[in-house]
Amino acid sequence: MTEEKKHKFKEGSFLELFNYKDLLYQLVSRDIKLKYRRSFLGYVWSVLNPLMIMIIMSIVFTMLFAKKIELFPIYLMIGRTVFEFIRTATNKALGAITDNASLLKKTYVSKFMFPMSKITASMVDFVFSLGALVLLMIYYSIVEGRLLFTFWDLGIIIVVVEAYIFAMGLGFLLAALNVFFRDIKYIYHAILTAWVYCSAIFYDLGTINKKGKAQIKAGETPIALYLSNFIQYGNPAYIYIKQFRAFVWNPIIDKVPGWHVLTMWDFVLGFGYAFLMLIIGITVFKKTQDKFILYI
Repeated sequence: MTEEKKHKFKEGSFLELFNYKDLLYQLVSRDIKLKYRRSFLGYVWSVLNPLMIMIIMSIVFTMLFAKKIELFPIYLMIGRTVFEFIRTATNKALGAITDNASLLKKTYVSKFMFPMSKITASMVDFVFSLGALVLLMIYYSIVEGRLLFTFWDLGIIIVVVEAYIFAMGLGFLLAALNVFFRDIKYIYHAILTAWVYCSAIFYDLGTINKKGKAQIKAGETPIALYLSNFIQYGNPAYIYIKQFRAFVWNPIIDKVPGWHVLTMWDFVLGFGYAFLMLIIGITVFKKTQDKFILYI
């Protein structure tokens, strides 16, 4: 009976990792503990780190932008927190197989487990980091003299699920590619650099769209308009950031800019990109995992 339960899911399949759910839990727990080992403040850093970065970036970008975004620190914090989760989770998952080469050579376990544990640990850390956003909103509730927390804040659960699924799929894909092409981490680092600037973390997408329309009137190629359309529809990170802002930032500002109005199409794109990436990641990982042992 025990043997049957152990092999309930087919060997090599994605669901096989649930045969080792206890080990998965231990790996996630280990990753979280290792991050804060020998740290004086421990888990408090999950809150302090994004707060300190937000303060610095708020000062810089508030001075740069002529047209200020209402409650800009909250706007910025949301964008950076969501993107940082995707960046951290996928970066850690990228080396999940190669970093556990010695274990994979000694015994058989589901290879899906290693990227999965990295992404899940990052998701837990992401949830911890939301404490910084809560503190920021408490501060502005006092400054504004009104409660900035609303019922819509619960909608961030949807965003966390979407971003987690997307990061999982991308993490599986990167982990598999890194086994065969070790320079993938340098390529991905370059992609992340461009990605962060294409996710409207510290600016309003409407400004780019307006520039595109101005280019059309001037008879120029509307490069800015093409860029804004790409960001709005082709960038999963921006879609999740937009949803998060719609649940947390939109309800507390005086007037919601047109670019930040949430529609059903945003959820279709959000879940569509998430599950598409998950399918791609699982498919590539599953088809290549038997060859991992030859390259690690």
